[in-house]
Amino acid sequence: MGKNKRKSAALPQKSKNEKLVAQMEQQKKKTLIVIVATIALVVIIFVGLFILAARDSSTGTSAAPVEFNYSEMTRLGSEDAPVKIVEFGDYKCPACAQFAGVIKPQIVQEYVNQDKAALYFANLAFIGDDSKTAALAALSVYHQNSDAFWTYYDAIYANQGDENKEWATADFLVELAQKEELPIDYDLLRKDIEDKTYSSQLESEIQLASASGVSSTPSLFVNGVMVDEPFNMEAIDAQIQAASEAVDAE
Repeated sequence: MGKNKRKSAALPQKSKNEKLVAQMEQQKKKTLIVIVATIALVVIIFVGLFILAARDSSTGTSAAPVEFNYSEMTRLGSEDAPVKIVEFGDYKCPACAQFAGVIKPQIVQEYVNQDKAALYFANLAFIGDDSKTAALAALSVYHQNSDAFWTYYDAIYANQGDENKEWATADFLVELAQKEELPIDYDLLRKDIEDKTYSSQLESEIQLASASGVSSTPSLFVNGVMVDEPFNMEAIDAQIQAASEAVDAE
């Protein structure tokens, strides 16, 4: 009888332990749920921020438009054109040569020749020392005869050498101008190259590129807003159309 009483007295203690274990297991489950929910919330927040950032980037309007001094830049087209397109380029840049041969003609035909836009060019000469030599030559041509500049621009890119070799020498650049029969003074062109007559303007354009957030060539702006895809003509068309509508609404 005494043994049975001792056994029956131990049963309530075992029941209490089971309840404690059950409570602890339940608390663990609750804690796990809270942790998982917190992680999920953090992931959702980061995904949301990423989507917003990507959307801002795709619109190209996250930064304020750059205010260029267009009167100081080489121009093709009407000064009064409502849309102003600025290209930053390096004459040794293979991608710039591709832009000059493929995208520029479309811009000129569809917009510049229709007085819907004007095309401007600014130097970002950084690939080699002769990048600056070519830029100095082009600036000399521009200051002698602004109409001849664009012929020379096309000729340099069409006769572009290896970007890893120094090919844009004074001799090459003067001979190219003569070959194109540009209506300029060739002796003055050589002098301007050798004396670096327009080095101040060149450095000013390079600084403008940096200040405008340009880090590669070619880079394109439409009314001060950078184009995300300078080789996507549809994207360029859309940005030009948006800029034109914005001007009309003013």
